Amino acid sequence: MDAVDALSEIAFWLERDLAPTFKVQAFRRAATLIAGLDAAELADRVHDGRLRAMKGIGGRTAEVIGQSLYGLPDYLDNLRQQGRQPLAAGGHDLLVALRGDLHSHSEWSDGTTPIDLMVSTARMLGRDYLALTDHSPSLTVAQGLSADRLREQLDVVAGVNTAADDDFRLLAGIEVDILEDGRLDQTPELLDRLDVVVASVHSKLREDSIAMTRRMLAGIRDPHTNVLGHCTGRLVSGSRGTRPPSTFDAARVFAACAENDVAVEINSRPERQDPPDDLIRQAVEAGCLFSIDTDAHAPGHLDFLSYGAERAAAAGVPPDRIVTTWPVDRLLDWSHAGL
Repeated sequence: MDAVDALSEIAFWLERDLAPTFKVQAFRRAATLIAGLDAAELADRVHDGRLRAMKGIGGRTAEVIGQSLYGLPDYLDNLRQQGRQPLAAGGHDLLVALRGDLHSHSEWSDGTTPIDLMVSTARMLGRDYLALTDHSPSLTVAQGLSADRLREQLDVVAGVNTAADDDFRLLAGIEVDILEDGRLDQTPELLDRLDVVVASVHSKLREDSIAMTRRMLAGIRDPHTNVLGHCTGRLVSGSRGTRPPSTFDAARVFAACAENDVAVEINSRPERQDPPDDLIRQAVEAGCLFSIDTDAHAPGHLDFLSYGAERAAAAGVPPDRIVTTWPVDRLLDWSHAGL
């Protein structure tokens, strides 16, 4: 087995299982270190001990590389066996119907890997499309993209699609902050050029319900907004600790989403599970569209759609009101409708 492929796949399975970042990065770093070695050179280094002497190659990664010379490494085989079990117990029919994902991040903002690795993983998982939605400028802690960096990224996205030899589509997008006054945190000229705009609140999550409602309504009514991202901002687990949901007038917010054809995101990250189940049901009753997304910050997170599908199915979300079940042409007709 190709050693780089083995190391990269191990990183995917570890990310999918929410392993510590340092452990994942050990395998990605090892893959990068040996990527330029041909098969003969790599075999020589394994056999004469020079591989283990390379800075960044540890005992486990050396073992995987050595075993890959002769077949499937044991460590990868074990992870594949574990990965045969679905992440979620329910929602399997809905999961099969999902064609894409409208919320993902790369190393351009606070993701961990290059764009091409996110794209290749989405392809491996059978997605028809993936929206690249790195953060907007005000979220400096997440290296939000300035206007110039976003323009540069648009060229990269176009290059990915031009070079594609299949029907997969990388969609140009952004996760744009809804600022305190309700404006979207990027120029209208650039938002006009995007395929998908996910609008989210990331700051002052504990402001009072009246102010938060006013802020969210303004963001939803901006004609560029396609998806309302992780609407409560809550965290239920994970390395960042927990965070209670923001308070807002859900009836008014979901009515505005329905009126403006803005999809309510069902965020599939296990530490978010946002919106809570009662709000998903309320959004169904309000007639909202939905987008089941991963909010992936690493390739392994792209498999989290299982969690979102399970929650959507349990809440009775009609599949045809989930925009990520739509083919890409229908999706783009909808996402550009307000422009």
